[in-house]
Formats: sequence, structure tokens, C-alpha cells
Amino acid sequence: MSIAEIKNLVDAFAAAAGRAIRAGFEVIEVHAAHGYLLTTFLSPVSNTRTDRYGGDIFGRMRFPLEVVEAVRAAIPEATPLFVRVSAVDGTAEGWKLDDTIVFARALKARGVDIVDCSSGGLTGSATAGPVSRALGFQVPYAARVRSEVNIPTMAVGLIIEASQAEAILQQGQADLIAIARQAQFNPNLPLHWAHELGLNTRFEMWGEEYGWWLNKRARTMDGFATPTGQIIRRPG
Repeated sequence: MSIAEIKNLVDAFAAAAGRAIRAGFEVIEVHAAHGYLLTTFLSPVSNTRTDRYGGDIFGRMRFPLEVVEAVRAAIPEATPLFVRVSAVDGTAEGWKLDDTIVFARALKARGVDIVDCSSGGLTGSATAGPVSRALGFQVPYAARVRSEVNIPTMAVGLIIEASQAEAILQQGQADLIAIARQAQFNPNLPLHWAHELGLNTRFEMWGEEYGWWLNKRARTMDGFATPTGQIIRRPG
């Protein structure tokens, strides 16, 4: 990419953010993870430029930070700005968590409200391919960025139960929980989680035409199933 092309793309990011605001979106997130364009500038594996947009970490951060500055200027001050990062890019010689700490400090200085901590995606699978997976496997990234940079973070990655998500928040590991494939599996997941956490006990968070029937259903099932439909099986 030429310098002129970089400048044009910075302007394009800002224009896209402005369109999103006019369309009614209430949060803007800049995607700098998973091997997308901004990631390729950050990682020394993919960024081999020798001009001001390459070289050390500060050169490699320059284009993503210019995008963030332009987007922040293009949206209302009260609109939350998130940036999604690959906290590690999944390569031995590439972007590390220590680099993410440096980047997060620069993001905070430019008015970013939340750092969304994912991982991987620079090579191989689109997301987190080279990173070992387990329940909540990316939560430590969010926890360290939150602790060392003093910026709110969002945790993501195999967070599949309400109690698991709530524990992450209560333990101060992150400020928000992102759910993706679990919500694809169950589009009503936030409502179900609210019920499991002792909220929404009469299905009042559902639309009235649904909640009324679901509350009636729960009363009908009382004694042989839970309100969310788990059959109660007794020995014998």
C-alpha cells in the first residue's frame, strides 16, 4: 500500500463509522484482530515495511492508531468506541501479549472505551487457530490488559454458561462478555442467562406476548421441570 492509499483508507474507516451512526448503531468497534487489514500492520510477521508504517512496534501501530483517531473524531463523544485485538497473533515470532499492552495504552490515550481481547487469526484458521482452546481460554488476555492498562475490557472465547460469564465479571477479569457462536446456537441466550442468574424470573424481559405464555408454561411445569424446561428426574 502506498502512503496515499493508507490515507484514503483512514478516511474510509471514518466515513464508515459516520454511516453507522446515521444508521442508528449505538456502539462502534474497530476490528484490529484475526488477520484483517489492521492486524497485518501490527504483526512483525506480516508487516515488513521499511517506511514510517513499519519497523518497530510504534511504526507498526501507526496506521491502526490513525484509523482509531479518525473514527473517534467521526462519531459523537458519547458513543462508545471499542477496538477488537488479537492479544496474541498465534505465531512464535509475532505479536505478543506484551505488545497488546503497549497498543492498549495507546488506544486508551486516543479515547477508546473498551479493548475487546480475542486472539489468533494471522495464519491458518480465521480465529484463534494456533491458540490452545479451553473454557474461557482468552479471558486471561482481557484480565491482564484491564489490570495493567486500567482500561475496561471485553472477554470472549468459549464462555458458554451464565455462571461462568458472571464469575468473570465478579472477579474483575473483564467488564463485558462477548458471546458469538453460543448465541448462534441459542439466539435467546441473554434472556436464558438472565433467568439462570435470578433475573427475569417471570419472563418479564421477554416481549409481552411471549413472556406471558412462558410464565404460564413455567407454572404448568412446576414440580416436574424447571422454568427453562429441564426435566426433573427423580431416583426410582
